[in-house]
Amino acid sequence: MKNVLFIMCDQLRFDYLGCAGHPTLQTPNIDKLAARGVRFDKAYVQSPICGPSRMSFYTGRYVRSHGSTWNKFPLRVGEMTLGDHLSKLDVRTVLCGKTHMAADTEGMKRLGINPNSAIGVHISECGFEVWDRLDGLHPDGAQEPSHYNDYLRGLDYGGPNPWEQWANSAQGEKDDEILSGWLMSHADKPARIEEEDSETPYTTSRAIEFMEQSKDKSWCLHLSYIKPHWPYIVPAPYHDMYDKDDVIPVLRDEVEREDPHPLLEAYHQHRFSKVFCRDDVRERVIPAYMGLIKQIDDQIGRLMSYLEESGQLDETLIVFTSDHGDYLGDHWLGEKELFHEQSVKIPLIIVDPSKDADQSRGSVSDALIESIDLAPTFVDFFGGYVPDHILEGKSLLPHIRQNTAVERDFVISEYDYSSRLARSLLKKSVKDCRLTMVYDGRYKLIHVEGYRPMLYDLNEDPQEFHDLGASAEHAGIRENLLSHLFDWARQHHNRVTISDDEIDKRAGMEFFRGIQIGFWDQEEVNQAHKEGRGGN
Repeated sequence: MKNVLFIMCDQLRFDYLGCAGHPTLQTPNIDKLAARGVRFDKAYVQSPICGPSRMSFYTGRYVRSHGSTWNKFPLRVGEMTLGDHLSKLDVRTVLCGKTHMAADTEGMKRLGINPNSAIGVHISECGFEVWDRLDGLHPDGAQEPSHYNDYLRGLDYGGPNPWEQWANSAQGEKDDEILSGWLMSHADKPARIEEEDSETPYTTSRAIEFMEQSKDKSWCLHLSYIKPHWPYIVPAPYHDMYDKDDVIPVLRDEVEREDPHPLLEAYHQHRFSKVFCRDDVRERVIPAYMGLIKQIDDQIGRLMSYLEESGQLDETLIVFTSDHGDYLGDHWLGEKELFHEQSVKIPLIIVDPSKDADQSRGSVSDALIESIDLAPTFVDFFGGYVPDHILEGKSLLPHIRQNTAVERDFVISEYDYSSRLARSLLKKSVKDCRLTMVYDGRYKLIHVEGYRPMLYDLNEDPQEFHDLGASAEHAGIRENLLSHLFDWARQHHNRVTISDDEIDKRAGMEFFRGIQIGFWDQEEVNQAHKEGRGGN
């Protein structure tokens, strides 16, 4: 029986893993996955922020196709998701953790769909069967029902919001003093919660519960951790495993602030960018970030031990990835959202249990990969037909099993900054805050609506310090990348109700239904019938 374990971290940088070359962060369990599978070194998300990125993972479609362009912008009713594609193959598609899904309640209301009905719940949960949804970020006491908060209350973690007051806060010197994990000054302190009750072990335990109870039918389990996303605070013993000596040097240069692109200059004014420009902040936050990753790695070890002991390891395709990265002060920026490698590039490891994949085990691929490639990979793994008029990615199984090249000349990523301070600083309308990245493996161009593009040469400038967007010498490069972008934009993105094959079959068939257009006389009609061809 085939299964898929689809593991996603939140805000995990591609280079914060041992197997990716981090000098001090040891991730032996994730490294073992890389040794058993393929690590893709050039994998990119379709949007460098949680919501749109995840909607592309779940639909297998670009952001311009599914329309959910920022966090909590609803995924419209009718968009097919993993659950829709895999249910046809008799596979359960199950969530344990985060999705950042926002339901299209207006769309359901317009169509008369009861949100509490089976189809309404399916739509509201992005096509997942919810085992345990934990999106995190409940500073007001959990706006959405939280099984995790109920779990903590059952363990006598008191207060109106145990998620914040225990899992994401530290203990002050006084018994009644709680130090909020939202404040970066507390990142070096242990979270108040016992480690085994914190978010990452909890989500792992719930995932194991599902797998233990679900051996009678194939499944795709989306195990979606909410860390190492902020708040940057981690329970003991992970809070002090790393210190400022483990913080790798910041990647930024004063040249980036000398006549910067207007959008980059605006992002430098964001609070989260200004705070990460401080060395003392990085020295306090990044060790906690590393501790959160180390905790995830230990939980990956738990998962693999369970799969092996339960006899499911050799029948389960395992994917390990992230929804985007984290600047952590690089390029004078915090958070994510723009298109430097630290933000848009992700870790991606795929372990295929098939014997056909033995030839690629332990390899590192430099093929250009997009996050939308996972949905068709899963359909392919379960033996299904990949509907390429809907799923815009490419199955990676031929690459893994037969070393077939991934046919892609460039990758695309999109972002909508209309919800950010940058829009006000630049005095832009909501509809004009669109960014699109096109990257061909060497040159990365960012098209900025209303401004000149940005351009980076990652061969000559791998740190992406020097913006060539106004360089006369690189005008031809910009023109070539813009032509790639134009080619991509002209593709079919919304014809999802009929496939290319069906169109091909229908071509000319109106003639055989008696619609005889363009004929002079009956003799021509008879001849067309005799030759078995349509009249178009």
